Amino acid sequence: MARPMWSSSPHPLSQVMALKTGDQGQAAMNGLKDKVLTLDTMNQCVRKVEYAVRGPIVVRALELEQELRQGAKKPFTEVVRANIGDAQAMGQRPITFMRQVLALCVHPELLSSPHFPEDAKRRAERILQACGGHSLGAYSVSSGIQLVREDVARYIERRDGGIPSDPNNIFLSTGASDAIVTVLKLLVAGEGSTRTGVLIPIPQYPLYSATLAELDAVQVDYYLDEERAWALDVAELRRALHQARARCRPRALCVINPGNPTGQVQTRECVEDVIRLAFEERLFLLADEVYQDNVYAEGSRFHSFKKVLTEMGPPYSTQQELASFHSTSKGYMGECGFRGGYVEVVNMDPEVQQQMQKLMSVRLCPPVAGQALLDMVVSPPGPSDPSFAQFQAEKRAVLSELAAKAKLTEQIFNEAPGIRCNPVQGAMYSFPRVQLPPRAVQRAQELGMAPDMFFCMRLLEETGICVVPGSGFGQREGTYHFRMTILPPMEKLRPLLEKLRQFHAKFTQEYA
Repeated sequence: MARPMWSSSPHPLSQVMALKTGDQGQAAMNGLKDKVLTLDTMNQCVRKVEYAVRGPIVVRALELEQELRQGAKKPFTEVVRANIGDAQAMGQRPITFMRQVLALCVHPELLSSPHFPEDAKRRAERILQACGGHSLGAYSVSSGIQLVREDVARYIERRDGGIPSDPNNIFLSTGASDAIVTVLKLLVAGEGSTRTGVLIPIPQYPLYSATLAELDAVQVDYYLDEERAWALDVAELRRALHQARARCRPRALCVINPGNPTGQVQTRECVEDVIRLAFEERLFLLADEVYQDNVYAEGSRFHSFKKVLTEMGPPYSTQQELASFHSTSKGYMGECGFRGGYVEVVNMDPEVQQQMQKLMSVRLCPPVAGQALLDMVVSPPGPSDPSFAQFQAEKRAVLSELAAKAKLTEQIFNEAPGIRCNPVQGAMYSFPRVQLPPRAVQRAQELGMAPDMFFCMRLLEETGICVVPGSGFGQREGTYHFRMTILPPMEKLRPLLEKLRQFHAKFTQEYA
């Protein structure tokens, strides 16, 4: 009897190759061909893309939810997804006026209903008049509905104390993310040592690292200073920039303000310093300002890069290139699913701006319902409107509760031995540092996992709490963190924080 082919070959690789050859021969006999698209033949840049916010830990959380629905016994009764800044998934109620106007836009027959306030009806009619066929279901122009872009420009002027804004420099987008990707596409060029380098903060929002990997650009890390409440240090920016020039051509600098995942709010002095450095070093500035409504800490205030740049005067105001981004997904609105956002470009080469318009036209247009929602964000009810009092009350309630939750999160974490949390000055996340025992680090390495991923996975399996390991955002070597939203309602947040604190103590004792 013939010996099996794998027993006649002494080398495991030879065995695998023989099996593969045999499989290919059998496939050929059966008239089957190898797949055109395989892991080896696909775009390798896509394989490098990682997005921790919806990574392996979230996949496991979804599996656990399914197991609970099927009646499996767990040490918890529900999975709390504190991994992503999705306010309404965490129970935040939509702002009434916004939903009223959207309902009227989607179903105009409701315009005759007595159950909607007159200002909501006027707003819906105004938006519909600006839509093709007076319908939210029609495409818009690629840069977004002209009326909405004009309202965005007026909003920016009010926010920045009267500094002019041109609607022609505003492009509406599918959330802020799509606009960020578009601008990065314009920036990435060159080969080898001339390949575009982009400076991003560490810790960062993984959209940046994922997009740079997909575009095969060079990620240049600059570290925020954890000892100074995650402050941005211009000396650290210079270090990162000068070291990077040996391997790429740095052309852009990203700043997230208020910070994600770190929650810091940049001072005006810091914003000025960053603008000066970008001008001196010829860097295009990307200002991710989607959390501009989320500022809680006493003494902290949001300063837009556009405002500071303009007030600094020439040559900065006339020459420094800037793209600033905003979204309907965060703030007090939390309307993530409608995917509304915009980018305003400043001092961009007009010919490049035309190329940007062309690139956006390939995607036809951003969701028109998201554009309508954005219009309400940038042009809310005024003091003389019937909806004003309710709108203001709902907005204040959301932001004041977020401020209370930010303070509570910092307080409870800092009472726990082995956990340290900087003040959550803004945005909607805490990014505490956790001490992990050497034996836990060793066990994680044996399992081929980052130590903080091991900690977060154990936390999920034992408590049902889903947070994202700091390694998914970047962190200094030898430090461990996790990102947790402050969005769960107060009645869930306090017990969640206590449970997390208790788990860390138990975990530390287990691996002591």
